Amino acid sequence: MTTPTSDWLRLDQQICFSLHAASRAFNGVYRVILKDLGLTYPQYLVMLVLWEQGDLPVKKLGEHLRLDSGTLSPLLKRLEAAGLVRRERSARDERSVEVRLTEEGTALRESALQVPRRVAAATGFDVDEIRALRARLDELTTALDAAAVDAAALEEKA
Repeated sequence: MTTPTSDWLRLDQQICFSLHAASRAFNGVYRVILKDLGLTYPQYLVMLVLWEQGDLPVKKLGEHLRLDSGTLSPLLKRLEAAGLVRRERSARDERSVEVRLTEEGTALRESALQVPRRVAAATGFDVDEIRALRARLDELTTALDAAAVDAAALEEKA
């Protein structure tokens, strides 16, 4: 079934809006679930990367999260004020700042273990459906990243 050209600009036909609406709905669920941990959703994402990867330079952390330093720095400042992370100049490269979990930040991981289960339950999807959706979204992200690179290359040539 094809969509008539006249419907292409309808809001309900936009995949970007469906993703945006789903993202906002996720943020609402996370806001409630993360309240007991004292984290916002973006702070939770930072903690996930640090729990998985260990100490990281700010630049690498930003790459994992797809965030620039202007967005990441205030997040790290708040996490540091909460006693969950420390930021320190790298001994190897003074231009680089390393982010390290504190003991409290490491200990918070135990409490966070219930978060993915609660979020999964909120979706109403089973584990296989969640895995399949995540795989499709990863494919979409890869395709859009490639399209953005191609568009930028064409723009440079123009």
